[in-house]
Amino acid sequence: MTYVEGFLLAVPTARKDAYRDHAAAAAPMLKEFGVVRMVETWGDDVPRGERNDLWGAVQAGEEETVVFSWFEYPDRRARDAAGERMMNDPRMESIIANAPFDATRMVWGGFESVSDVGRPGGAGYVDGVVLPLRADARAAYGVFCERVGPVFLEHGAVRVMDAVANDVQDGAVTDFNRAVLREEGEVVAFGWVEWPDKAARDVGWEKVMADPRMSGEDAPFDGKRMIFGGFVPLIDT
Repeated sequence: MTYVEGFLLAVPTARKDAYRDHAAAAAPMLKEFGVVRMVETWGDDVPRGERNDLWGAVQAGEEETVVFSWFEYPDRRARDAAGERMMNDPRMESIIANAPFDATRMVWGGFESVSDVGRPGGAGYVDGVVLPLRADARAAYGVFCERVGPVFLEHGAVRVMDAVANDVQDGAVTDFNRAVLREEGEVVAFGWVEWPDKAARDVGWEKVMADPRMSGEDAPFDGKRMIFGGFVPLIDT
């Protein structure tokens, strides 16, 4: 199954072009290290939540935009090998030193896919989601996602990916666990829906929400702590 390294960042809105250039410059090197696909998306429709949200996950200020991004690998072994190469390659020092964002607030972690339906690549709009999941409900979550994923495809989505953490650590300032207010006995899930464009996403979501198969009654997670948003792709290798 595909292994995902997921990221959340707060980037100064005025530095959008600088961030795109930064990511584009890093892409060839990451491909060399073993990243199969790298996607960087810029916050476009990121709502504020009552308890938690993507803004709070990265402590984003009013002059900042939330970025939702991910790397895809064939498996965990490929991801770990890539990480080791990154740590030992001097070229990465320049990439990190010149990052146009506050790296201390970057949220990141490794996730193993439990459901992947549709075809990857070429998305014109992305819905990103992070949520808390009971640790003993991993299998049930996979079954749930395999059931609802095709509903999104029927209503216009091109791909739905759902993954569960197996390498998410506590950070000094921010992390995925704090982002979802993780409680004892829970793990974090990370996923996204790829759409052809924003118009297709808006129409598709209306149909998805009206579909009786999406009641959510059997969802094995706390939807009240789920954080999500709509994003425009900047880089998709």
